[in-house]
Amino acid sequence: MAAERISLEEIAGLRELLHSLGPDPEVEDLVANDLEFHRRISASSGNSVLCSLLESLSGPTSRARVWRGLTQDGATQRTLAEHRAILDALESRDPAVARSWSTVHIASVQQWLASVL
Repeated sequence: MAAERISLEEIAGLRELLHSLGPDPEVEDLVANDLEFHRRISASSGNSVLCSLLESLSGPTSRARVWRGLTQDGATQRTLAEHRAILDALESRDPAVARSWSTVHIASVQQWLASVL
């Protein structure tokens, strides 16, 4: 939905958000940025249920996201690369590719969680 509804201004804001991290961010900065990235995309979808669901899940998962960034090799760079790919798909107005990259992004976190729990 976001790929079909996101504005050029929202895309530019997401690019600036990602760019603000620099090439090698601290894990805490990446997690804060990650939460905002996801919040903005869900808001651009126009789906209020998705926004509420994301808000309810974001807080409780923050510590796990920091832990992943500290313990999993390459997690920071992988997260940044996945965010860039999602943003590129949104900018291209390609819902299938945006959905695919979002699935990859979520699946990598699920795999990590399954390996540590």
